[in-house]
Amino acid sequence: MYVIRLADGTLRVPQSLTSEDGRLIGNAYVELEPGDPDYDTWLPESLTEEEAAERRERWLTDNDDLEQEFLAFKAEQEDA
Repeated sequence: MYVIRLADGTLRVPQSLTSEDGRLIGNAYVELEPGDPDYDTWLPESLTEEEAAERRERWLTDNDDLEQEFLAFKAEQEDA
């Protein structure tokens, strides 16, 4: 999940909610507006919606080499 910077400057920051024993309950986005205390912390990591979409598309189209490398590594580990 990425920190998404909307056109109006609002940041959508991913947040996970876990139970006391560490089990994942859910994932969501929290919106931070300019002036919020944590805004400046997340701003450098943020992507526009278009940039995030480009990354997702690039991952879907360009991950074949990485997937093959991982499968080879996995097979090597199983043989060891």
